[in-house]
Amino acid sequence: MFFASDNAGPAHPQIMQRVMAANEGYALPYGNDTLMDDVRAGLRATFEAPEAEVFLVATGTAANALALACYCQPWQVIFCSEVSHIEEDECGAPEFFSSAAKLKLIPTHDKMTPDALRAAISRRDPGDVHMAGRGPVSITQVTERGSVHTLEELRALTNVAHAFDLPVHLDGARFANAMVALECTAAEMSWKAGVDVVSFGGTKNGCMGVEAVVFFDPAKAWEFQRRRKRGAHLFSKHRYLSAQMAGYLQDDLWKKTAQMANDNAAYLAQGLRANGATFLHEPQANMIFARFPASVHARLRAAGAAYNLWDEYGDTVTARLVCDWSISRENIDRFLSHF
Repeated sequence: MFFASDNAGPAHPQIMQRVMAANEGYALPYGNDTLMDDVRAGLRATFEAPEAEVFLVATGTAANALALACYCQPWQVIFCSEVSHIEEDECGAPEFFSSAAKLKLIPTHDKMTPDALRAAISRRDPGDVHMAGRGPVSITQVTERGSVHTLEELRALTNVAHAFDLPVHLDGARFANAMVALECTAAEMSWKAGVDVVSFGGTKNGCMGVEAVVFFDPAKAWEFQRRRKRGAHLFSKHRYLSAQMAGYLQDDLWKKTAQMANDNAAYLAQGLRANGATFLHEPQANMIFARFPASVHARLRAAGAAYNLWDEYGDTVTARLVCDWSISRENIDRFLSHF
């Protein structure tokens, strides 16, 4: 009954098989392995972007922070939701790797709105030397509250950014979960929606530890390579990153595991609703914020259920429950049996 995080589940066997296969013999280091050529071609095809530049790192924090640094000067701000992952969970890494650029937080309980983003950007006078300047916009998809921006909502945000000539970064740690929820393509949820660079997540969706950074503007490639090396995120035995991503892309595994995780969350949400639980946000992907009695919480904890307690209000609690591809229906049913 483990619902604490999709980071905690096992790697998919197909990923492990590709890693073991890559462990035979020798391969050029630092991303020059032949597997990386396959990964690059595979992601370009996935995103329908033949000119895109593709790089791999081991963590989502590295992917986000290094990508944003390529689009941000130290005297600028990065516009993001106040509940974005780069604000809540990355310990200042975007600021650190961009040499102290500030995060400008857009007030919201979940998704950024175009009006709030426009207001925040407008308040930054680009001619005022005393004020930090305008920098990139970062959007989290799936959001940290489990919601999914529709394609129309994404375009509305990117249109605001581009109206001010600002680039857009998409934090896609759960990119696959959002994409299958929207029943769209990777291209439709990225560059066709106005995104300039995307962090394409693998770790939360069945990989051991790999994320791709996909630049739709190839001019940024040289800078990312320098920043990745200088930031100590260029692996020498890079083939093990390449093998994971190759296995992830093989036979569209990344879509299948995301669908499994989303289906598990939908099944859990249905059971929670049937047992009287309410939701902080309507579940849309693989993350649920459910409110239920504190007495149920006590029984679940005593039975060994793992999840994050979000808040407590008297006789009720709100729990964050995250499903990955590997959670069995039997475990979900066992969890629900304690209500």
